[in-house]
Amino acid sequence: MKIQDFNERLKDSILIADGAMGSMLHEAVGSVRCFDELNTSEPEAVFRIHQSYIEAGAQIIETNTFGANRFKLAPLGLGDEVQRLNSRGVKIAREAREAAAREVLIAGSIGPLGIGVQARHPEPDFILSVFHEQALALEERGVDLFILETFSYIEELLLAIDAIRSFSGLPIVAQLTYSEEGTTYGDVRPFLAAAMLKDKNVQVIGANCTLGPQSLLPILQELTSVGDIRVSGMPNAGFPKREGDRIVYPKSSPEYFAQFAREAAELGVRILGGCCGTTPAHIRAMAEAVKSLRPGKTHAAATVVKTAKHAAAVQQREPESKFWKKLQKKEFAVCVEIDPPKGLALDRIYEQVDKVMASKKVDAIDINSGAMARVGMDALIVAGALEAKGIETVPHLTTRDQNIIGLQAMLLGAWTVGGVRNVLAITGDPPSVGDYPETSGVYEVDSVGLVKILNRLNQGTDWAGKTLGGQTNFTIGVALNPVADDLDNEIARFHAKVEAGAHFAMTQPLFDPEHWHGFLKKLGGKPAIPVLIGVWPLNSYKQALRLNNEVPGIMIPEPLLKSMEAAGAAARDRGFEVAREMLAWARTELAGAYLIPPFKRYEEILEIL
Repeated sequence: MKIQDFNERLKDSILIADGAMGSMLHEAVGSVRCFDELNTSEPEAVFRIHQSYIEAGAQIIETNTFGANRFKLAPLGLGDEVQRLNSRGVKIAREAREAAAREVLIAGSIGPLGIGVQARHPEPDFILSVFHEQALALEERGVDLFILETFSYIEELLLAIDAIRSFSGLPIVAQLTYSEEGTTYGDVRPFLAAAMLKDKNVQVIGANCTLGPQSLLPILQELTSVGDIRVSGMPNAGFPKREGDRIVYPKSSPEYFAQFAREAAELGVRILGGCCGTTPAHIRAMAEAVKSLRPGKTHAAATVVKTAKHAAAVQQREPESKFWKKLQKKEFAVCVEIDPPKGLALDRIYEQVDKVMASKKVDAIDINSGAMARVGMDALIVAGALEAKGIETVPHLTTRDQNIIGLQAMLLGAWTVGGVRNVLAITGDPPSVGDYPETSGVYEVDSVGLVKILNRLNQGTDWAGKTLGGQTNFTIGVALNPVADDLDNEIARFHAKVEAGAHFAMTQPLFDPEHWHGFLKKLGGKPAIPVLIGVWPLNSYKQALRLNNEVPGIMIPEPLLKSMEAAGAAARDRGFEVAREMLAWARTELAGAYLIPPFKRYEEILEIL
C-alpha cells in the first residue's frame, strides 16, 4: 500500500485494528514456548483468531509475528526460522482476508527485541540488521503496512524505523508503551516521543499495551496535542493476575471499550484496537461505537507543553559512604571478604569480623552473594546486620536470583532499613554449578544492567521512571577480571560499567603484578575509576593447582605453582608470602585491596596485614 493512499484513508476516518493475539492463542492452545512458532505448528488456530477479528469489524489485522526476529528466536533454536515464520504469518493473515466479505489491511507486527532491560545491548548495526531481516520477510510476503508495537525505549523504536525505511515505502504505525505516570522506561513523555518520531516518515504515532482504556486516554490526549500527527491507541483489557500457570486479564466489558473508543475518537485518534487480554467482543464494541463518527480535531500544539512538563532530572551527588570518601582521598582502602552463613546463626560472623575490625587495618567487610550458586543468607541482609554494629560493608548483589522488581525492592530496603551504602554489582554464577542445577537463573539484567538500576535509584527514580520521593546514594562497585580469556570483551564490559555509573571496581584475585600491567597495556591507560585488587593467600600447592585449573577467572603463574610444589610442607608460608608481596605492591599502584580469608578463617588475614 502506498503511503499516500494510507494517509487518505485516515484523513476523515477511524480505522479499527484487531485485538490481542498472544492471549487469544494462549486460550486456544495453552502455554507454548513461542507464539510465533504456531504459524507453522498450529496455523488453523491463528487463522481462526484472524477470522474472528475480521467478523467483529476489524479493518486491520496484525500478523502473528510480534517476536519473530532472530534475536528472540535464536535462544529457542529458531534463529534460522525468521523467514519461514514471518512468511507463514503473512500467509495465514492473507488467507483470512481472502475469506472475508470486505477489504482488510494486513499489518506486519514487529515487536521490540527485548534489549531494554539487558545491559549488554547489541551494537546499533546488529539491531538494524535484525529488524531489517524481519521487516523484509514480511514485506516480501505481502503486508500492506507495518505496526511497530510495545516498544519501551524510543531509541530502539527509532532503529526499527530506520531499518524499515532503508528499503521500504510502506506505511508505518509506530507505538510505544507507557507507564501509569505517562512515561516510557527511558522517562520520555508522549509529547517528547511524538516530537522525536514525527520527522521519521512514520504515518501514525501511538501507544499500546501496559495500560487499560482509561489510563491510556491521557497518553492519547497528550499525543493528539502535538500538531500534524495521526495517533493510534490500543489498550490492554486491564491489569492481569496470575492463576496457576495462567495469566488472566480482567473481564473489561465491551461497553467499557465502546466508551473508550468514543472518547478516543473525540480526541482525534485515527486507529483504535486492543492489546493484551482484548477479544473480538471488545473490537466489535469499538467498531460499532465509532462507525458513524469522524475523528475529532486535535488541540493546539502549544497546550501540551503546559500540561505535560517533563520532570526535571534530579542532580546526582557524590556517594556518601566513608569507604568512597577514602577512595576519593586516594587513601589505600582495605576490605576483607566473607561468605554469609549457610544456616541461621550469625554469631561466628560477628566474632570473626569483630577480630578483623579490631586490628584497625580494615575499612570495610565485603560480602559474597551466593558464590558458586549455593544457598546462604542474603548478602544485603548480612550487610544490614553488620551495619547495625557500625561496620561498613560492601555486599555483593547478583542478578541471578531476582527480576528487576525484586532487585529494586531489595536495594530500597537495604538503603533505608539496612543502612547499606556500598554495593558490588555482579551477574552471578549460573545455578548449574551449584546445589540446585535443576533451577534456572533469572538474569533479566546482567551486572551492567544492575549498575544502571543502581544509578537510576541514585537519581531518585525506579527503572520505570517512577519517582521514589527521595534518592539513594549508593557507591556502586563492579567486578573486573584482568586475566579474562577474552580481554577485548572484558574491557568492553568494563567501559560499559563505567559509562553506566560505576564508582569503583574489584578485580579477581591476582598473583602476579605483571597480570595487571598486561591488562593496563591492553586497556590503553589507567582505569577511569579506582580499582581494588583481590588478594588470596594460598594454603597449599593442591589448592593452588585446583584454583588454577577449576575456578573460572583465576590464573596462577606457573613459577608460583612450581615454587609452592617445591616448598612442600612450607607451601602455606610461600602462599602467604606472595599475598603480602601483592598487597605491598598494590599500595604503590592501586586504590585498595580486598583480602580473601583462606577456608573462611578470617583471623588468618591478620597475618597478611
